[in-house]
Amino acid sequence: MARAGITADRLVAAAADLADEVGFENVTLSALARHFGVKDASLYSHVKNLQDLRTRLALLAGGEMIDRIAAAVAGRAGKDALAAFAGAYREYALERPGRYAATQIRIDQSLVTDAPAFRRTAEITYGMLRAYGLEEPDLTDAVRLLRSTFHGYCALESTGGFGAPRDVQRSWDRAVEALHVALQNWPREENSVD
Repeated sequence: MARAGITADRLVAAAADLADEVGFENVTLSALARHFGVKDASLYSHVKNLQDLRTRLALLAGGEMIDRIAAAVAGRAGKDALAAFAGAYREYALERPGRYAATQIRIDQSLVTDAPAFRRTAEITYGMLRAYGLEEPDLTDAVRLLRSTFHGYCALESTGGFGAPRDVQRSWDRAVEALHVALQNWPREENSVD
């Protein structure tokens, strides 16, 4: 690719594509400089450092992922919304493995607060869970349960970690059903005043 026209957005988009090809952990400024046919130093006018690039990639991927989830859950509630949310999550994780890995990194909370994608993620996720009648602190606990279940399943599936002959999709569907039952029967924590 020609040197002219490098922007921060093009750099992050190229990093996202590279992450899907070679893995998020293998995205480096040197690899991107080679991609654009420039020296590493040329990229520092667009990003501060590798951490800045990875943060921008995480924000891009988070936005892509929640756009997909939002489209899937639109007009749905309860079990239908949960299944749509789960399916879109899994689809993104498996189709875009490098981008998905970027969504799992820890980002400075001040950046998260200002990021529209993260606000939208919270709105859609918490909105879906409120249909189950959940309020804080149960909402946070339920979000953690869903995220850990979805992430764990996708991580195992992407590495071939399920060795039993049972169909992986069938197991996924049963896991989502079990989550639905758990959310319907959530053990509510009473808010206490200290």
